[in-house]
Amino acid sequence: MTDSDAATASLRPTDAIVLTGLRVRAHHGVFDFERENGQDFVVDVTAHLDLSPSAASDDLSRTVHYGELAVEVADAVRRDPVDLIETVAERVAAVVLAHEPVHSVEVTVHKPDAPIEVPFGDVAVRILRGRS
Repeated sequence: MTDSDAATASLRPTDAIVLTGLRVRAHHGVFDFERENGQDFVVDVTAHLDLSPSAASDDLSRTVHYGELAVEVADAVRRDPVDLIETVAERVAAVVLAHEPVHSVEVTVHKPDAPIEVPFGDVAVRILRGRS
């Protein structure tokens, strides 16, 4: 197995906790009006982890509490305005990976009110990160 194969295998999804459509008002963006007025960002998170220990024991302490995770993600999106949603996605990934059971995470940050001159359905960035 090559190093590339090993890296891909470590990011291969297993079980997951999925949060979809977390809507957070924040002040990210390159333009002054985005920073001043703020806008909604929509975040999807898929945290990959082994859910069998919590399922077998029916013990919340053996998994990630999705309610608490949702609050942590929203807080991460809200804080410290940055220019790029890529930076916001990295911040969210770090928050999710801080939970010991999570071995990889997929984060999508949607910017539904992006300042684009042509009609569009969605603008988003998606990243996949794993433990080093």
